[in-house]
Amino acid sequence: MWTAIAIVAVVLLYFVGVYNGLVARRNQVREAWATIDTQLKRRYDLIPNLMETVSGAAKHEKETLNAVISARNSAMSAHGVDSRGVAENALSGALKNIFALAENYPNLKANENFLELQRELGDTETKIQAARQFYNTVVMGLNNAVEQFPSNIVARMFGITQEKLFEADKSERAAPRVKF
Repeated sequence: MWTAIAIVAVVLLYFVGVYNGLVARRNQVREAWATIDTQLKRRYDLIPNLMETVSGAAKHEKETLNAVISARNSAMSAHGVDSRGVAENALSGALKNIFALAENYPNLKANENFLELQRELGDTETKIQAARQFYNTVVMGLNNAVEQFPSNIVARMFGITQEKLFEADKSERAAPRVKF
């Protein structure tokens, strides 16, 4: 009888341990996503200042400026990993166009505010990339645990599911074309 109670207790403790491990992994995924959100918010906050600086120096570039504003608004309103990833990639591309404008406008290129904003955005982009990489690492850990036996049984019992990875879109995967 005591042996049966001990076996049930060990199995119960095992399931509790696996469940707690899955919950911890799921919370890591949520925290990693919140870190991405924090860095994206920082980027969103820097963009209006950048746009103000650029619009004063490059008044004839309305199309480029409007593309950045539109991309920022789309990114801010996107929900979920897939749609957020696409919107953020579009915003990154639009920001690259703004920095390319600086080559055509010497006063913009020499503007201290522009240079500082460019540095800040570059730093933020680096942090976003690191946060995405960390997010994908913890998602992979959760997804492995949700798929592997015997933790998949506990995951299924408690409705713990896989999360989506933050992936580059097709345009980012293509090799850039360089022409001379």
